[in-house]
Amino acid sequence: MPLKGIKENDSMRVVIQENYEKMCKWAADYIVSRINAHKDESRPFVLGLPTGSSPIGVYKELVRMNKAGEVSFENVMTFNMDEYLGLPREHEQSYWYFMHDNLFNHLTDMKPENINILNGMAEDPDAECARYEEKIASYGGIDLFLGGIGVDGHIAFNEPFTSLSSRTGVRNLTSDTRIVNARFFDNDPEKVPSQALSVGVATVTDSKEVIILINGHNKARALAATVEGGVSGKWTCSALQLHNAAIIACDEAACGELTVDTYKYFLDIERKERL
Repeated sequence: MPLKGIKENDSMRVVIQENYEKMCKWAADYIVSRINAHKDESRPFVLGLPTGSSPIGVYKELVRMNKAGEVSFENVMTFNMDEYLGLPREHEQSYWYFMHDNLFNHLTDMKPENINILNGMAEDPDAECARYEEKIASYGGIDLFLGGIGVDGHIAFNEPFTSLSSRTGVRNLTSDTRIVNARFFDNDPEKVPSQALSVGVATVTDSKEVIILINGHNKARALAATVEGGVSGKWTCSALQLHNAAIIACDEAACGELTVDTYKYFLDIERKERL
């Protein structure tokens, strides 16, 4: 089935898939459709990318499609969401390492010079963040930003009560975030960096399109806050309600806190989208 185009001033889309694998397949197909529809040779297709467990399935599918000749990354420019402050890119828990290990090293035609990841070892972190924002702007902004959210609804490292108009900058990580991420650092929260460089909420919402992946029972409250709650700094994900082309791709497991009417509404809308 053909994927729909960008709809200005339309409502948020919530695409509910049966499980994580189908959610990832849907998201990868959508991303590929956007890359393939980009015909402007004078500028690359600008793609924002996240780290974490949620996008791994999407990355595996993008690699498969690339190797199968279904999509080329030759004219794709990427900007990653965040990076730990103080971790060299060679560190196995750096997001530079994660992205190359899970995606970039496996694509057949991704140009290294088109990969943009914040430098966690920058001597002047504030200047590094300003440079990043300027470079995004120099390409006309992000065409599509893929993201995930934490259990508390944070986007990138924009913890609760981060300004919804924030831009790329240095972020202090909460104890909860460090505890969650401790599984990658010998289960020791003290080994998790206390700060990170991160795109801002507005950096994400300024993108022409945003796809947020939400999967698993532990993200159910965050999904409900994103879709049904008010716009609030407590849930930075709620800023997506103000975006005119935001898509939430989720699995059934993440829908446990949605009201029945909301759940049925989005299933019905997506069924009509396919007609």
